[in-house]
Amino acid sequence: MKKRIAIFASGSGSNAQKIMEHFKRSTEAEVVLVLTNNPQAYVLQRADNFEIPSHIFTRREFYETDDVIRLLKNLQVDLIVLAGFLWLVPESLLHAFPNKVINLHPALLPKYGGPGMYGDHVHNAVLAAKDEESGITIHFVNDKYDEGEIIHQSRFKIDPEDNLEVVKFKGQQLEHQHFPRVIESLLKKMKS
Repeated sequence: MKKRIAIFASGSGSNAQKIMEHFKRSTEAEVVLVLTNNPQAYVLQRADNFEIPSHIFTRREFYETDDVIRLLKNLQVDLIVLAGFLWLVPESLLHAFPNKVINLHPALLPKYGGPGMYGDHVHNAVLAAKDEESGITIHFVNDKYDEGEIIHQSRFKIDPEDNLEVVKFKGQQLEHQHFPRVIESLLKKMKS
């Protein structure tokens, strides 16, 4: 039986798209649901393009009910992937799916992690610090922002003339290249 992936995203969903593309032709795993807290998120269109069902939830539904957990359990989800999802995952969901929730962070953790550190905020902090490299971190999710066990890191060099757009582009190249493959290797290690 194919392993089942659910993707949480809050925005455009370019990583979600790369994951959907990757597993569309897989015999090992499939994306069965895309979830978002943002009814305007472009990730909903991307899911629709792949004919993958989506679910929009409210803050109350996510934090005060077990509706999202029940939905994921009913779909027999094996792995939950946060791909640009901005809310802290409630402990109830982490307990329901122990070591089965992963996230991609656009920097080399533990630097530039924590509340409010996402997207351009991260890249601007890296540039302000005049770091010579940045990268991506794929990690397990725990009850604190960006503090879960690291699964994978990839790096890129920052040249002195690089601006926000260039740094963002270099990071996204690594995200799109590595995130689907890391998910695939994690799923292979999971017991059926």
